[in-house]
Amino acid sequence: MNTPAYVDLDELRMHPHPHRHVHGGFAGTETRFSLYFPPADRYRGRFFQHLTPVPGSEHLAASATGQENKIGFAFGAGGFFLETNGGGTGPSAGHQANPAAAQYARVIAQEIYGEHRVYGYAYGGSGGAYRTIGGAENTTGVWDGFVPYVPGSPVATPSNFTIRLHAQRVLRDRLDDIADAFDAGGTGVPPPDLTEEQREAFAEVTRMGFPVRSWFGHRTMGTHAFGAVYPGVLAADPGYFDEFWTTPGYLGADPKSSVHAARVRLTATVVEIVRRAGSTTHSGGVDEAFKGAGSGPVALRLDVVPGVDVLGAELLAGDIRVRLTGFDRDLAVIDLPDRHEGLDIICPGDRVEIDNSNYLAAQTYHRHQIPGPEYPAWDQFRDAGLPQRPTLLGPLFAAGAAGHVPTGRISGKMILVAGLLDREAFPWHADWYRARVADDQVRLWYVDNALHSDVEQQEHPTRTVSYLGVLHEALRAVSAWVEDGVEPPASTVYSVDDGQVRVAARAADRLGVQPVVGLSAEVSGDSVVFEAVAETPPGGPPIVRVCWDLDGDGHYEIDEAIEPAGRVVLRRHHVYTEPGARFACVRISAQRDGDPDTPFGRIDNLARVRI
Repeated sequence: MNTPAYVDLDELRMHPHPHRHVHGGFAGTETRFSLYFPPADRYRGRFFQHLTPVPGSEHLAASATGQENKIGFAFGAGGFFLETNGGGTGPSAGHQANPAAAQYARVIAQEIYGEHRVYGYAYGGSGGAYRTIGGAENTTGVWDGFVPYVPGSPVATPSNFTIRLHAQRVLRDRLDDIADAFDAGGTGVPPPDLTEEQREAFAEVTRMGFPVRSWFGHRTMGTHAFGAVYPGVLAADPGYFDEFWTTPGYLGADPKSSVHAARVRLTATVVEIVRRAGSTTHSGGVDEAFKGAGSGPVALRLDVVPGVDVLGAELLAGDIRVRLTGFDRDLAVIDLPDRHEGLDIICPGDRVEIDNSNYLAAQTYHRHQIPGPEYPAWDQFRDAGLPQRPTLLGPLFAAGAAGHVPTGRISGKMILVAGLLDREAFPWHADWYRARVADDQVRLWYVDNALHSDVEQQEHPTRTVSYLGVLHEALRAVSAWVEDGVEPPASTVYSVDDGQVRVAARAADRLGVQPVVGLSAEVSGDSVVFEAVAETPPGGPPIVRVCWDLDGDGHYEIDEAIEPAGRVVLRRHHVYTEPGARFACVRISAQRDGDPDTPFGRIDNLARVRI
């Protein structure tokens, strides 16, 4: 890539951390980058570069706070921080822009700190994990270590979305019961009174890898990034969406299928255009990057609304095709509104169509995308005689993000971080990639009770934990591995059974870096004594903090630091004043320096008990 066209070196800034900020770009390209350098007394000769899921802004990290504060973490870990816009929309997007910026960052570091060896570490989640893996496989001498987190395999897209959407539709009325069955104290099996179609849908989505314990979030799960993926599927395979309804072997061609009762096609008139009240910002999290932050139309008020759920339906107005998340009374709510062009030309009085035919067809697209035997999640379809599409789309999506289809042949060292409740990049996908990397180059740390999003866990604080503390630990560990030859803690010990990743109950058997906690309750009338037993795996950080939700309201009313220890037994007494079933929860935190107050490197886990 060309020499930088400009570089702005600011004076020492004092907020939120003392630092120097460098903003630059490359001549003849759309590539822009931001560098944040700590004072010399905090610098240890390394940098951390975050690779976003999609091209965006080079200033995303500047607004992040708390655990999400990437700049603050980098400074605390002795490094400077680098972020690019991913190359913008030009041909250099990601594959050239990120390594070019990394190489030039070393030049700037030499100017600021003097001659020295500069180590570099790339990390990214979701689509950014593909980019990180692409950097590890396609470059040498650019980065020294890599931490892809919540990664997908080369067949993750669109299949992880389509199978989930199918299950959401068929199981819609039973998902509360399913979530309860797999919660603490539940039966651990789906309800016995599911219909045949529901039993088949649950078995199908489970074998594909959707974590059975993750259905508690079904009310806010939505379509996630499928709205960003769908245009690519439609462009690559437009014939599928017609053949689905007419050709034997596809669900839509079966007149007995419930998909026909779910189909909606109606015409309505636009009454009002509803716009976002103001622009929004985000910090580049894996679930935020594809959403945009504009201020255009976000919903259309219509004179006629469908009488059934239309999650994922399309609103058609001439040549404009807009996906919907559904209806809020008479409002057609637009999915990912900032990713749609032409919305501004829709006016009150225009006639529009609501049609969910393509959305319904997409829900079983994975059945017609059977990959090779190295993907056993598809074994359930191999002998079914299902028609197959001419092109396997997953590898095309993966290559678009990584630069090629991932192979496992990497330079440097790598630690993978994956969540066991991940509903978008199912947990087995991380295992697929780990198995292709040489054992002396890779670790895989699973994070129990962690979702795909680094912020979504805030919606369910007594059900999920953030994986950010494990990500921080992985970045520190991979730098020590590269620079000092210090072997990181062992990979998590796990098995993959029928699409589900299972880990041992004891920390000494599970390994990795996350502490393990169990919670029990001794009930006597309205009085309950809780006992939490928590332990860290060998080489893991000490436990430093504990939080309790004893009344079951979903909020931690007790939050206290404890003396750092590798194993703790904690007891609490609570008296309930009202009858009824509820869940109590304990969350414990570990931190490598024994610091209970820092947001960085805080590794959480939790346990629930049904009362």
